[in-house]
Amino acid sequence: MKHKFMKCKLSAALCVCLVCLSTADAQQSKGTDSQKDRVRDAGSDREAGNNGNKTDVGTGRGFDFGRGKTRSVPALANPYRIRARRDVILQNVQDLITERKMILDEAGTRPDLNIVVTQPYTFSKGASITQSDLSRYSSNFDFSAPGGWTRGRYTMRIELIPIDGTTTDVSVSARIEGRRESVTNTEWVTLISSGLAEQEFLIGLAERFGIAPVTPTAP
Repeated sequence: MKHKFMKCKLSAALCVCLVCLSTADAQQSKGTDSQKDRVRDAGSDREAGNNGNKTDVGTGRGFDFGRGKTRSVPALANPYRIRARRDVILQNVQDLITERKMILDEAGTRPDLNIVVTQPYTFSKGASITQSDLSRYSSNFDFSAPGGWTRGRYTMRIELIPIDGTTTDVSVSARIEGRRESVTNTEWVTLISSGLAEQEFLIGLAERFGIAPVTPTAP
């Protein structure tokens, strides 16, 4: 009788032990492995390079908190309004032209009429980069045109339009040209401006008046 009682007691203890081990294993598969301090994947798909339900690492998209959504910077208005006297803006325009290594066209410039014109300024040289530069500065550049493009240049025309004693609109236009060379001919081809050259000049002028700079983009 005593032998049967001990046998039943041992069986009951063994059952309790098996239940505890099963419960612990089930909890460990869903939670944190305290021995290695890592979170196990609760998803069913655990192939190499795929993290199942986990989305913070690996091939899952995860949380990017807006990364990859670059805010587009709007182009400055052209004409661009500046709160300053006409003579002050005119002087800054001429200073910016000098700063950008451009040359003032004395014949075309009429300060009395608020008009400033530059001589053609070469912004790109060499066949390896001119084609790329012309495709940014012009909106109708033709990659399939015969001949090689070896230079790019633009001519600036700046006009000041006084609004009142302390406010002036500044209008900038650029004539874009590309030099195309072939075996028998070399010519400068007039292209349509993309607006990038005008934006670069307006941004440079705005910075001189303490306006926060922005990334130049073609409108």
